[in-house]
Amino acid sequence: MYKRNAQGWSKHIDFMVFDVIALQLVYILSYYLRFHNWVYLKTQYRNLGILLIFSDILVIVLNNSLHDVIKRSYAKEIYEHLKHSFLVLAIVLVYFFGVQQSMVYSRYVLGLTFLLYVLMGYAVKVLWKWILQHTNFRRTRNNMLVVLTESNADDILSKLLSDTQAGYTVVGVVLLDSTNLRSIHGVPIVSDIKHAAQYIAKEWVDSVYIDAPINDKRIVRLMNACTIMAVPTHYHVPYMTRSNVKRFSEKIGGTAVLTTAINYATPFQNLIKRLFDIFAGIIGSIIALIIIAIVGPIIKKQSPGPILFKQERIGKNGKHIKIYKIRSMRLDADDMKKELMDENRVKDGLMFKMEFDPRIIGNKVLPDGTKKTGIGEFIRRTSLDEFPQFFNVLEGSMSTVGTRPPTIDEFEKYHLHHRARMAVKPGITGMWQVSGRSEITDFEEVVRLDMDYIANWSLGLDVKILFKTIGVIFSRKGAM
Repeated sequence: MYKRNAQGWSKHIDFMVFDVIALQLVYILSYYLRFHNWVYLKTQYRNLGILLIFSDILVIVLNNSLHDVIKRSYAKEIYEHLKHSFLVLAIVLVYFFGVQQSMVYSRYVLGLTFLLYVLMGYAVKVLWKWILQHTNFRRTRNNMLVVLTESNADDILSKLLSDTQAGYTVVGVVLLDSTNLRSIHGVPIVSDIKHAAQYIAKEWVDSVYIDAPINDKRIVRLMNACTIMAVPTHYHVPYMTRSNVKRFSEKIGGTAVLTTAINYATPFQNLIKRLFDIFAGIIGSIIALIIIAIVGPIIKKQSPGPILFKQERIGKNGKHIKIYKIRSMRLDADDMKKELMDENRVKDGLMFKMEFDPRIIGNKVLPDGTKKTGIGEFIRRTSLDEFPQFFNVLEGSMSTVGTRPPTIDEFEKYHLHHRARMAVKPGITGMWQVSGRSEITDFEEVVRLDMDYIANWSLGLDVKILFKTIGVIFSRKGAM
């Protein structure tokens, strides 16, 4: 899913938080210098402190005080901060006039507060800007592929690469023209336009920037392919295509683009989802350690080898990740899988599911034909083997709710529209897990469920899926 950049004041929420903290600190200090006491012990001054918080935020939002804060010169910053400070002071004075209690407040405290706020607020903004401009802090790096003509490549790439606060890394160039060039501005030319879609489908590409003639049919085909794969595209001029995608304008490297994406999450939504993942990751990891301590010795006894199983899977937008599970299969399971492909219940080999899998620890067919199960089948039926994936959730390579991460061999068989399900972080649970799990044998149905989840994603939908997951686990419905 595309992470849309915040708009207006909300994209500088960090500056707003630091500004509010700076104002509160100088207010506390000013009161202490005058009365040698804690400011919030007295009701009137506690009310004034709360008023300062709301006034500061109100002026930031309504006055757009943080507009272009990162790009402002020192002189411009002084002017904007002074204007902001006086507007906050004006609101406080209007409050004093309205409640007619100005005599109960110390003019020394109020005056010193705003004098120190002018100095400290300005210093905090300048310091934080310096940190952002000279470090990688707060930068979310996404791999961006750039499609250009040779005539505009130098100009566009120089603009894209010069944005020091960009949330992207230009990882490759696709040229429409045939050329002998191997790279431009140090960025490698990774494909021609004819094979660009195949390159995007198999490599880690988060988005595609296009600056090329819209009447070129090759560009139209590439943009449609990106839409099918749910890869966000940024086009340098307005371009309208499929009706089931979100469109919005934004700026990348100083150029105006129209972005299309199957869906997007706001910074606030991303923050809430990540905070929940961290909380769930901590709780889930603790439970995972307890489960490992209990079932680990049994696994070791029935199948000597590691208790945890680490496997390379495909994560968001084609990124390779390592996932962790409690080992429920024999060590030679991958080799056995090739021999058992004829018994795969899922068409086209895009997933692997068997009615009775002999690779699972303890599974065996007795001489009389009876099928016997063991510890491996138990932890899979109860989904206990999934709990170590909370380690992945905690580190950020997975989410609590998302789509199933495919294996590398499954991913290599994907068609363009299958790749669309990789537009979000893979999850421990998701739409297909609560809609039948292993009872679903048609991979296209899995894709449809995942696409419904991505297109209609909301925090509320995640909560709904989590509650359904609990019911599925306890009923053991469809587990395999």
